[in-house]
Amino acid sequence: MSTQVPALLDGLVDDAAVFPPGSAPLPDAVAAHRRHRTSWYADLVGPLLVPATRLTELAGLLDPGERIEIGVIGDVPLARLDEARTGVDPRILVRQVEAAVAKRGEDPLPGLTELVELARRANRPEAAGAEELTVYAEVPLTFGLTGALDALAEARAGGLPVAAKFRTGGLAAELFPTPAELAAVIGACRDRHLPFKLTAGLHQAVRHLDPETGFTHHGFANVLAATLAAADGAGVQRIAELLTATDPRPLVQCVESDLAAPRPLWAGYGSCSILEPLTDLIRLGLVNGGFDA
Repeated sequence: MSTQVPALLDGLVDDAAVFPPGSAPLPDAVAAHRRHRTSWYADLVGPLLVPATRLTELAGLLDPGERIEIGVIGDVPLARLDEARTGVDPRILVRQVEAAVAKRGEDPLPGLTELVELARRANRPEAAGAEELTVYAEVPLTFGLTGALDALAEARAGGLPVAAKFRTGGLAAELFPTPAELAAVIGACRDRHLPFKLTAGLHQAVRHLDPETGFTHHGFANVLAATLAAADGAGVQRIAELLTATDPRPLVQCVESDLAAPRPLWAGYGSCSILEPLTDLIRLGLVNGGFDA
């Protein structure tokens, strides 16, 4: 039985072990990430996500000669993100920076402008030879969304490696967008040729009700099928139908034919567990393999 992760799932799940609800201690998260990166399913796993305020602790947790790829999550003011990521140990490869540009109801453009400038500084021509830094701007699905997406698309068209990020869950009901809302923003990103990332709430492959909280969570297989449909030109209604589905069979049918191709639009999502989504993918028959972790 082949254990290779298909191209469509490459880098789908960033390792957000230190974030809720898992909230693993950083030493444990680094040790687990090391195992993930040397396992047969390594291609599924993106960088380890680390809060900006914890970067100084990371070097002391690495083995001699070890290198680690990380994404920095902006838990400091935007103006301090440059300071947080510069001067890190050279064994720590910062691949991406992710930060919220506004709270719900606030104008996202000022914060977005600041984050785009960070991307411009980090990827300036004189830094030739350095690894490209992708910057994800977390934009609330409320006031100012369209203008923010236009600004991001313009910056990306100008050559900056910027993309959008949206929240799909959390500790309050309003942090879970409806299928129609998420479908609309997926379609909007498609129309602007703008990649996007998701965060929070995507704990299982298929849309489901969490009996403990009463919140209905989006499924990552739903998002994958919906994104593939969007990339093929589907309208918002069809995208929403796939996001609403609770039967995995039509989702698998939508995904199977594209397993060998790179994933369009959706950069992936952060999960506090790597093995949970991997288990679901195996159960759905989208990944063949057995655990060695």
